[in-house]
Amino acid sequence: MKRINLAATALITGLTLSGAALAQDLPVVSGTVEKVDTAQGKVTIDHGPIKNLDMDAMTMVFRAQDLTLLKGLKAGDKVQFTADRVNGQISVTSIKKGS
Repeated sequence: MKRINLAATALITGLTLSGAALAQDLPVVSGTVEKVDTAQGKVTIDHGPIKNLDMDAMTMVFRAQDLTLLKGLKAGDKVQFTADRVNGQISVTSIKKGS
């Protein structure tokens, strides 16, 4: 019985780690910041297609997964970012200046 529990624990741990690794493999998208709303934790980006979200190029408002992502951003900045669904909302999960 201990062997089965140990094997199950190892399997669950492996699946959890591979899921975390997959989350970091999001496609990087280019865009231009149109507006930053730090009070609301949002950023408006004119962006290219986002394949993992099956989204065409457009301008839209994203929630920042972490408010520190918005630090230093301003309208007109060219950015590279990743986005995903976080708690049901489309959110920027990483962002850096430069195209």
